[in-house]
Amino acid sequence: MLPIIFALPVVQLLVLAFAVTFEIKNINLVIVDQDRSVASRQLVSKFTAPPFYHIKAYAQTYAESEELLKSGKAHQILIIPNRFERDLQIESQASVQLITNAIDGSAAAIMNAYGNSIIMDYNQDIIVDVAGGTEMKPPFDIRYTYWYNPQLDYKTYMVPGILVLLITIIGMFLSSMNVVREKEMGTIEQINVSPVKRYQFVIGKLLPFWFIALFELAFGLMLARIVFGIPILGSLWLIFGVASVYLLAVLGIGLLISSMVETQQQAMFLAWFFAVVFIMMSGLFTPVDSMPDWAQKINMINPIAYFIRIIRMVMLKGSQFQDILKPFTAIAIYAVFSLSLAVWRYRKVSA
Repeated sequence: MLPIIFALPVVQLLVLAFAVTFEIKNINLVIVDQDRSVASRQLVSKFTAPPFYHIKAYAQTYAESEELLKSGKAHQILIIPNRFERDLQIESQASVQLITNAIDGSAAAIMNAYGNSIIMDYNQDIIVDVAGGTEMKPPFDIRYTYWYNPQLDYKTYMVPGILVLLITIIGMFLSSMNVVREKEMGTIEQINVSPVKRYQFVIGKLLPFWFIALFELAFGLMLARIVFGIPILGSLWLIFGVASVYLLAVLGIGLLISSMVETQQQAMFLAWFFAVVFIMMSGLFTPVDSMPDWAQKINMINPIAYFIRIIRMVMLKGSQFQDILKPFTAIAIYAVFSLSLAVWRYRKVSA
């Protein structure tokens, strides 16, 4: 248990914060330049300037570039047709083709937006040249301001959610294996006939993981601030207060699982089943608002979704208790229900 308690959360935070991202930073581009003119080289240079574009190859034909796309060695193909420069000079218009691997729909949309932006920038340069060097000013001066994550750093969005997973693993997995371990060792019957009251036994089994999970949360918040520079705009007391109630809900789930199974292996698989469903629907990787209506309704019984929403609001927005009252109430109700059901189930099987 010691590596799971101390090593796994640290590795989880440090690795996932860097690895789990929807940002597109490495786009392999294949160039099919059939014109080989000054204008086509200028367009290609526009794609070589951004750091996220990498020229994978210069293909002679479309068939050659298509093979690179099919094999996964390329993400996009830029085809510049013959007579590209001539069409620009004589007809004042020309066409290019940008082909994107769209197996991953969200990544394809981002790559397509990058490519279109570069082509539009090249188009603006041509308009300036045609106008005799006079830059045409747009009718609106648009300036962007991003609240709560001004640098659009994906780690700022991910790290608070990963912290929730960190304490969830401590609470759910370890508590689910703790009581059932007494069954495997054959000591559960000795405990049941001892003077120790059952609520004392439950507290003794769950309270250590409650403290350990809070310690892991404190350590994770320290790493988030020092290593990743994640701001903590809200109250730390509010974060730990909500976490304390959230852990009661998670520990209740773990105790319920432990009382229903006979081996630690069964407890691990059952806890993993619920954890995967809760995590994938929690909003950690995809927004909850983008899910179908039926999935959002099912998500009402997902405690991880509530706590991820709360910790992001408190850390990044500086939200106060009144701002998180609704999800906190849901977590509190969940904690009372899960603990009550777990204790009732434990009494039933051990009487």
